[in-house]
Amino acid sequence: MEKEIKNIIKEKYKEIATENCGCCCSSKNNEDVSKKIGYSDNDINFGTGANLGLGCGNPVAISKIKEGDIVLDLGCGAGFDCFLASKKVGETGKVIGVDMTEEMIEKAKINSKKLNIKNTEFILGEIEDLPIKDNSIDIIITNCVINLTPDKTKTFKEAYRVLKNKGKIYLSDIVLLEELSEKQKNDEDLLCGCVAGALLKEDYLNKLKNAGFNVNILLENKEISKQQYNGINLESITIEAIKNTIDNNKII
Repeated sequence: MEKEIKNIIKEKYKEIATENCGCCCSSKNNEDVSKKIGYSDNDINFGTGANLGLGCGNPVAISKIKEGDIVLDLGCGAGFDCFLASKKVGETGKVIGVDMTEEMIEKAKINSKKLNIKNTEFILGEIEDLPIKDNSIDIIITNCVINLTPDKTKTFKEAYRVLKNKGKIYLSDIVLLEELSEKQKNDEDLLCGCVAGALLKEDYLNKLKNAGFNVNILLENKEISKQQYNGINLESITIEAIKNTIDNNKII
């Protein structure tokens, strides 16, 4: 079942990458969607060609990324958030994007060349099994992607593994405020649209905490339900999650 879900999502995002088609299939609508979820005109203009209108927040804007950091983007798509983060890390830092769709990785690499951004790297891989060394990342960003993964517990554990002690995740994601119907859970459009695979809010937060993170909710956006999801009872949540440091079996 997990493999089937991943294949459905890969095919959808392959289509998006090759047709440059985001939520509404036009660059203008992609810009409108991005503005509603927190991106500025400067952000959108800087990432021309990489913005596919796929996010549900702007984790880079609220992150504490600093010059020299090593940043990892889980589910980087065409590279939009990576490019915004690249400005913050500067020449001494680096941004790594991981995505399971070959076409997205190729598109991100092409975009980085077009934009002449030299401090980014894009790697094909699954965020449930990251091709990244232990304790090597300062900051993780991810934007409306973890809800697409069948095994979110494994995803959070992988994030914990690759982060340095006291490293941070800044994520935006869709969480449910009530259970979906069985019909909604089996709807492929809702699956690829970040809804059918989403968790109830408390379940999502508990999985993140159980993986070893201190969790701070920074923003909650209930308006996105009407704007993008036809009134389904859900919200976009933006979180700062800090990796606990373990010393003598005590979390400090």
